[in-house]
Amino acid sequence: MKNGIKIVTIGGGSSYTPELIEGFIKRYDELPVRELWLVDIEKGKEKLNIVGNLAKRMVEKAGLPIDIHLTLDRREALKDADFVTTQFRVGLLEARAKDERIPLKYDVIGQETNGPGGLFKGLRTIPVVLDICRDMEELCPDAWLVNFTNPAGMVTEAVLRYSNIKRVVGLCNVPIGMRMGIAKALGVEPERVQVDFAGLNHMVFGLDVYVDGKSVLDEVIAALGNPENEMTMKNIAGFAWDADFIKGMGVIPCGYHRYYYKTDEMLQEEKEASIEKGTRAEVVQKLEAELFELYKNPDLAIKPPQLEKRGGAYYSDAACSLINSIYNDKRDIQPVNTRNNGAIASIPDDSAIEINCVITKEGPKPIGIGDLPVPVRGLVQQIKSFERVAAEAAVTGNYHTALVAMTINPLVPSDTIAKKILDEMLEAHKEDLPQFFSEIKS
Repeated sequence: MKNGIKIVTIGGGSSYTPELIEGFIKRYDELPVRELWLVDIEKGKEKLNIVGNLAKRMVEKAGLPIDIHLTLDRREALKDADFVTTQFRVGLLEARAKDERIPLKYDVIGQETNGPGGLFKGLRTIPVVLDICRDMEELCPDAWLVNFTNPAGMVTEAVLRYSNIKRVVGLCNVPIGMRMGIAKALGVEPERVQVDFAGLNHMVFGLDVYVDGKSVLDEVIAALGNPENEMTMKNIAGFAWDADFIKGMGVIPCGYHRYYYKTDEMLQEEKEASIEKGTRAEVVQKLEAELFELYKNPDLAIKPPQLEKRGGAYYSDAACSLINSIYNDKRDIQPVNTRNNGAIASIPDDSAIEINCVITKEGPKPIGIGDLPVPVRGLVQQIKSFERVAAEAAVTGNYHTALVAMTINPLVPSDTIAKKILDEMLEAHKEDLPQFFSEIKS
């Protein structure tokens, strides 16, 4: 990493990229980024140019010597990279809309990373990520892969199992959002709050909460039972938790747990919302169109505040803090997706988990918790089984494996319904799933 750092962002035309640029600008004194390569595909070329030009204006306004390169040539970009970040969506928002709409026809939750939608996002995404890994092995074998592409836990699982890349970290903004929500509910500054996170991506629990080092778990559990404290993401309906249920659980759930513990309410809300204002993907398409209109303004040289309406607030803080801590061997604590290595007793050692880690120049070192509390352990194990079988289906293109993955997901009520949804979604996403269609394969 002589003369500064080379970072490559795949999916560089994403509306989130200005967050990332802001994060690198803020940390430049500690994290001297020399080159930032924003990579996209032909379909994303227009967005890449719009976002890329905004990124150049932001760097110029900050007066920093960061060279920003825009390219559709991934291999050119990857050569000698130090860090590679991934933030792309195979099939774009149109694919997400299908993931959300098709399951609703069968009275099953349609969601980007949970249930049938999460399965199909994984089936489309994992082969592309593994392709990137093969390029990295050849062109930048010592680089760190920082994956923000959803479903981040399943993608991390696949990289650990099916590639030779060892330097991989999966990243999500949910834990930061939870910490911010807790700080707000308690009326304290976020820096004073520490949460013991453990579980899986979008299935992570806060096992304890501290303010200035003192446990305040009971206060947070009480606050969660108050309808005013939503503590959820922008993309998830904020139904209040039942106070007695949360007290019985004794841990802090994340926003995504509503899909599992409030399935009926979430399904009804989704069905109504899809009629009244469209699926979340369709809402995001409108938001994105507005953001890109803003980004085009040649006088704009900062990240616009409207970006926080997207579900990915705090993304840059998560990504840039992680890269900063690896580069500078900070040994601070951050929740990331990494290999379990015995940190959670009831999850296989070689599986990906989301847990607090000490971040070192050698990567994340998970902080062992022994085991998850009994009330949540079974659900986490079930989702881990789902992720593993889904990753296998993504790699092999095996229909039967995909059907098993769909059926064992807790949000799918039976094998009969699983098969109907699987068949319809395979057809709908045929173009992005060549591994399942032999005529495309050949």
